[in-house]
Parts: sequence; structure tokens; C-alpha cells
Amino acid sequence: MQLAFGIALSLLFGFAFGNGFFSEETISAFNFGLENEIFNEQVISSFSVMDYGATGNGQIDDSQAFNKAWKDICNANAGGEIVTLEIPRGKTFLLDPLVFQGPCKAKAIHIQLGGTLIAPLSTSWANEGVDTWIQFSNVDNLYLDGDGKIDGRGSIWWQSCMKKSVYVSTFYQYFFQKFRLALHFNDCNGLQLKGLSHLNSPRAHISIKNCKDVIVSDLEISAPDESPNTDGIDISNSYNVQILQSIIGTGDDCVAINGGSSFINITGVVCGPGHGISIGSLGDGGDYDTVEQVHVKNCTLTETQNGVRIKTFQGRSGYARKISFEQIVLSNARNPIIINQFYQDKGKLSKGIMKAGAIEITDVTYSDIRGTSANDQAIDLRCDNVVGCSNIVMRNIDITPGVDCPETYAVCNNAHGSATETQPRVPCLS
Repeated sequence: MQLAFGIALSLLFGFAFGNGFFSEETISAFNFGLENEIFNEQVISSFSVMDYGATGNGQIDDSQAFNKAWKDICNANAGGEIVTLEIPRGKTFLLDPLVFQGPCKAKAIHIQLGGTLIAPLSTSWANEGVDTWIQFSNVDNLYLDGDGKIDGRGSIWWQSCMKKSVYVSTFYQYFFQKFRLALHFNDCNGLQLKGLSHLNSPRAHISIKNCKDVIVSDLEISAPDESPNTDGIDISNSYNVQILQSIIGTGDDCVAINGGSSFINITGVVCGPGHGISIGSLGDGGDYDTVEQVHVKNCTLTETQNGVRIKTFQGRSGYARKISFEQIVLSNARNPIIINQFYQDKGKLSKGIMKAGAIEITDVTYSDIRGTSANDQAIDLRCDNVVGCSNIVMRNIDITPGVDCPETYAVCNNAHGSATETQPRVPCLS
């Protein structure tokens, strides 16, 4: 009897692993030995938000039901069990801001999202001092997947901001800072996100902070191109993060890699509309900032405001190094390749003379980048007059004029490195 039960569990875990629900590392954390009597006694627990009083009609607030369900799954089983929370298809759940707090007793938590989560159609919850709609904090081995949707319903935020900022510039900065993140992960190691649709966040759609060993794949993230600061995925202070095979079109960066991040891999992302794939802005939150080992590969950028970009504030210190952009396809992208050590946020414009110093940018490689540019300045390397940029390598670059663009050329300031088989020609690197 125990042998048959053990085989059945092994088959179940094998199916889950084969379909990408759990990583190999997570599976190996569980003892599959049939001789282990404790494991043979365990079962996989499954919970549904419907069992906690959720209505799923999109009209009644289901926050309390989600809170109760989370309390139970987070405290379920102190052993090596994987606990599942089901959010069923065909239902729409109206949620106020929620914090799903860990650590949890379960070895791993699997949230299957089949339905739709929607935010309140109001900006009033900003007055409660809450800066995130849905947050997971200190939850290790969290797997959030499915074919459901997370809808931030951010249009009311964008309209208020754009309407009032036209008349009062200081209000722009104040109100804009109160914009909410839709989905935030803080200190969640071993995180996996797969298959979901994220749309119309008030601000950034997904924020990943203080996390390591993260895999994000097969997502679709969308917001209108005029929606302010609606980044697709923001990464900060995180290590070993993979963004794979996703479609992102928003009003700001498709992916932004911020300070304190290293070993970030972005592969197979389709970006547009939006501001491209960016490293930075670095130095925004303080005097010292670092990013290293960022690799962007096999991505497509269509009708984006920028292509691949590194942006740093002046008067800061630190470094951005060991970065590569390869096998990038551009379709009528403005500003296809940018390094900007003079970056300024329009909501935080500094007064007076330019500040001395800059974050050092070194060991950056651009290879096999091709396509069309929507403006004539296709390559822009604006490096600091003192610190500059070093070991900038370009090879096999072919950026030709796009719609209403008669020619393409490169400009640069204090950038040093090499360029081979590059169109347009980059004089400072040749």
C-alpha cells in the first residue's frame, strides 16, 4: 500500500516538474525515498479561495477571503509539503490592497490563478499610506502561474495625474510618487511566475526586490503607450533573475534593471510599445549604485521610444559593468542604442550647473543588432567628460533608416572601445 502511494506521488511530482510548475532544485528538496516513512504519510494540501467566502463576482470585496486563505496555506504543514491555493477560472475577484506575509511553514506554495484579480476603481486607498496593491513578502519557493489576469485598472490614476500636472508641476511629482505598484515581491527567493496576463497597472506592473533565484516566463504585460511610468518588470537589489519568453507593451520600460542587481538574464522578450529595455536609472536613490552581469539576448523591440539603454544620474558613484546586448531585432525603434551618464528624471529636474562625477560604465558589448530606427541618431553614447565609458564593444550592428528617417548616424562623447562591421559607423570606437 505504501509502495503504491509512493509511486503515485512520484508520478504526480514528475508531471508537475515536466510542466514547469516546480524547478529541479525545489523538487530535489523533497525526499522521494520510499523508505522514508514520514514522506509516505504526507499529502499535498489544496485550498480554494471559494471555500473562504470569496464571491468572485467582481462587485463585492473579496479581500478578507484571500487573507483567510493565505493565513491557512502559509501555516499549513511544517514539513516538506507543497501547498496549493486555487483561484478558479470564470471568476473575477475585487481586491483591496493585500500583503501576503511570510515566512511560511510549507516548503513551497503554488498559487494557481485561473480567474481575474481587479483593483478598486478609486485612488482613495493611496491616502491610507499603502504603496502596493498586491505584495508578497518573505515567501520562499513561491510559484504563481496559470492563465488568469491581474488587472490594476490604472486609468483613473493616469487621468488624474495627466490632468493636474498640466497646471501644477509640483503636483506632478507629489501625485506621481503616490502611484501604486500592482504586484510586488520583496525578499522572495526561489520565485517563479509563469503564464499570467498583467494589465493596466497604476504604475509598475511587477516589482522584484531583494530576491534571488527568480524565473519569470511566458507573461503578457500590457498598458497604453501614453500611460505614465507603467514599467513592465522592475528589478532591484536582486540576484540571478531570468525573464524569459514574454510579451511586454506599456507606457515605460518593458524591463528595468535597477541598482544592487546582478546576474540578470533577459531572453526572448518582445517589447513594444514602451521605452525599451533599460539598465537604470542608476544613482536615483543615493550616491552609490551598482549593476553587473546583465545579459539581454534574442529580444525584439517594436515602435519603442528607446531600444537598449543604460542611464545613470550625474554626481553619483558606483559601476555598471559586464553587460551584453545580443541578437536584438529593432522595428522602427527610436534611439536604438543609448548610454546616458547625464540622465535626469523629468519629475526631478535639477537646477544649476551639471554635477561632477558619474557611475562608471565598463565592459559593455553590443552584438548582432539589426533593424530600423525611427530617428536619424541611431547610436548615442553620452558619457561623462571625466569618468567616461570604457571597453564598449560593438560588432555586427546594422541599423538602417526606418519610416520618415532619411539616414542614421552615431554620436558619442568620451566613449572608448572598438567597433567592427557596424552600421552606422561609430567614430569614437573605430
